[in-house]
Amino acid sequence: MNYIMTTSTSDISRKKSAELFEKAKAYFPGGVNSPVRAFKSVYGTPLFIERGDKAHLWDADGNEFIDYCCSWGPLILGHNNEEIREAVQAQLGKGLSFGAPTALENQLAELILNNNKKIEKIRFVSSGTEAVMSAIRLARGYTKRDKIVKFEGCYHGHSDSLLVKAGSGLVTFGETSSAGVPQAFADETIVIALNDKKALEQVFADFPGQIAAVIIEGVPANNGLLIQDKDYIHFLRDITKTNGSLLIFDEVITGFRLGFEGASKYYDIQPDILTYGKIIGGGMPVGAYGASHEIMGSISPDGAVYQAGTLSGNPVAMAAGIAALSILARPGFYEGLEKTTQAFVEELRAYIAEKNYELNISTIGSIFWFAFSSNANIQRADEIDPTSMEKYKVMHRELLNRGIYFGPSGYEVGFISAAHTEEDLKTTLTAIKAALDLVFQ
Repeated sequence: MNYIMTTSTSDISRKKSAELFEKAKAYFPGGVNSPVRAFKSVYGTPLFIERGDKAHLWDADGNEFIDYCCSWGPLILGHNNEEIREAVQAQLGKGLSFGAPTALENQLAELILNNNKKIEKIRFVSSGTEAVMSAIRLARGYTKRDKIVKFEGCYHGHSDSLLVKAGSGLVTFGETSSAGVPQAFADETIVIALNDKKALEQVFADFPGQIAAVIIEGVPANNGLLIQDKDYIHFLRDITKTNGSLLIFDEVITGFRLGFEGASKYYDIQPDILTYGKIIGGGMPVGAYGASHEIMGSISPDGAVYQAGTLSGNPVAMAAGIAALSILARPGFYEGLEKTTQAFVEELRAYIAEKNYELNISTIGSIFWFAFSSNANIQRADEIDPTSMEKYKVMHRELLNRGIYFGPSGYEVGFISAAHTEEDLKTTLTAIKAALDLVFQ
């Protein structure tokens, strides 16, 4: 590929994508089936993707991109991985869905549990949102308490209990962040800032014996990359134990991305319930939640907490997951991917320092995030300057024009996959440097 220019580029053709988007508006709200896809935070209309292979995407206009969105994280092996594709194709000839148990469910569960000592039993569902929703119900059923504590800047899917934002004050009941969420639901969710021990201490003082669980992303990565100190994460573990509440780690992004045991291993911590997303299905629609034998014993049909799903444990998704996680379980996989990511980030950091640009790059494992800020250690949502998103908007356009695809929002993180080659990364580094020169010109 030969995309790179040192001056501002002309915009890529989006004629076919624009036509498809206009048609889509007649079929779907806003023309999309998930809001961020609408490209409202960046320039131009959404790109309609036709195919992907390894680290590359092609859109309806024939434009080729090196992809750092990776289907929002789960494609840690890149697009169209041969082993996953062959596993899926083999299952397709046997059937798509049975609504009954299959040996594939056992095989994938065994693969996960044998390599992840943070959970003893698991339940497959069909999405990360469903996994977290089920985990919240489990926590309430197990503790026989109703209130949940979440953190501003952490996203846990679009279930009613968690689609809330903070009000004013140190400790506040959640305010609905979507129409259609009853205030009564939000009133059972308390929202506080990250990295604030005093706020959480006040929560437990104000609501003794009422908090079912505290939920946090393993590493908050839906609203920037807000890496928390180990001391703070262990504080969460200690205060929840002391007060008889559960600690839920939402590892939909970090689980099997930072390692087989995700952020819980990174922080050397044992959460009570963990949730996972589509990475365990090789990118297919799947999720899971897990905990100890005791806590999972509360789930129906063993216990009184009801949760069900017609397509849970879908055989095609299970086959894809077995193929994907078998690769991730190979010795050295995560170490190699992290080394590649760190080298990529360090070259960018050196260039930024040389040019004295007001930009910091946060990174953990194979995840990274651009923060157009002088703050090198952003740990809370309120530390992100909303006006800085204008710089990302320019960078995003310039990178698309150079054949580099990032998520269409400056709050979204980037991912490096095992499919990114040395040539892909060199091309990307050149493109990012050229784009930044234009952002800061």
